[in-house]
Amino acid sequence: MTAHLRDQLGRFGIWRGAFQVTAQLAADIEQLGFGALWLGGSPDGDLAQAEELLDATSTLTIGTSIVNIWKDAPHEVARSFARLQDRHAGRFVLGVGAGHREVTQQYGHPYEALAAYVDSLRGEGVPQDALVLAALGPKVLRLAGEQTAGAIPYLVPPEHTRQAREILGPEPLLAPEHKAVVDPDPARARALGRARVSSPYLGLVNYTSNLRRLGWAEDDLRDGGSDPLIDALVAHGSADQVAAQLSSHLEAGADHVVIQLLTEPQADPLPGYQELARALMP
Repeated sequence: MTAHLRDQLGRFGIWRGAFQVTAQLAADIEQLGFGALWLGGSPDGDLAQAEELLDATSTLTIGTSIVNIWKDAPHEVARSFARLQDRHAGRFVLGVGAGHREVTQQYGHPYEALAAYVDSLRGEGVPQDALVLAALGPKVLRLAGEQTAGAIPYLVPPEHTRQAREILGPEPLLAPEHKAVVDPDPARARALGRARVSSPYLGLVNYTSNLRRLGWAEDDLRDGGSDPLIDALVAHGSADQVAAQLSSHLEAGADHVVIQLLTEPQADPLPGYQELARALMP
């Protein structure tokens, strides 16, 4: 089951906010050789955008990272999944998650709500091998490994990947997201990375709790994040240096690494994707 999904996704994919993605960008990402494009920022559960991107490509896998369980009812999401599966069998992966307490009014008992949501999706016909969970802590990682195809952790260093693989075991998919800045100037790259990490992520308790579990101290989480923390969460340097840092997740047990390229506002990400494709998939 998971071996097929690993082959489908390839070793590297791209994460980008759904509002930033166009059909042309998806086609460009496919042409560069990346295996998947993950839509971030709680894309709508009608999956209309995913369907548009699948229509515009021929081999690229489209995934959600993530459909928010508090935003879209599982019955509607399952019905949308079936529509995509009929038109583009095997090319869509449904990523779901519980989002963040700080921005969700009805947030409560997230583990129980997520487990029930997964049960509903499975009962409505979403197959296990096309369903993955946003998972950070051990409890949700175990749920991901037992009830879905695996886990798509976000904002994690390779040490988390190593621990997550131990919890999941060898078979479930493990596809961590990692941020990247292609810029040889460390100060400039860290400044860009810090701006993205500090707001909103260092203000969200699920991420800060996970970083504390990994051994990061309170001083590392203050004032936008210490240099060592930013360096752990944001790969930066030349394209080859970034590629080496991203590949450390594979060495730690990941199957697929999801790259979130950070650029200046309004900058075209395609040149950076081209550089990374050359370095990662020569």
